[in-house]
Amino acid sequence: MISTTGSPLNLLVLSRLSLAMLWGFTALTSLFWAQDLGYEILADAEITGAAADVAIVSGSILDAVLALWLISGKQLYRCCQVQILVIVIYSVLLTIIDAGFWLHPFGPLTKNIPILVLIGWLAQASKRYPAPV
Repeated sequence: MISTTGSPLNLLVLSRLSLAMLWGFTALTSLFWAQDLGYEILADAEITGAAADVAIVSGSILDAVLALWLISGKQLYRCCQVQILVIVIYSVLLTIIDAGFWLHPFGPLTKNIPILVLIGWLAQASKRYPAPV
C-alpha cells in the first residue's frame, strides 16, 4: 500500500512516474495498438493521407518525449507547463473534431481534468522540492 503520510518526495516521485507511464503508454498505443482509431478520428476532421501519418507519428513522439522528460525529473516545473499546454491543445482539437468525446462512457476528455489537477500539484511540488528525484 502507498502511504501519502510519508515523505512528500515519495508522492512527488509516484506522481511523476505515473504521469510518465500515462504518456508512454499513450505514445505506444497511438503508434502501434490503436493507430486505426487515430486515423478514424483524424478522418472525421478531414485529415487523411500523409497529414494523418505526420499527426499520428508526431503526436506519439511528443507523448514519448514527455514520458522520458518526466522520468528524468529534470526541469520538472517546465515539463508540467508543457504537459498542461499539450493536454489543453489535444482537448480543444478533439472537442472541435467531435465534442461527443466529452460524453463518452470511458471519458477520453473528462479524464483530462483530474490529470491536469495532478500535473498542477506536481508543478507546485517541484517548486518546493526542486532537486530531481
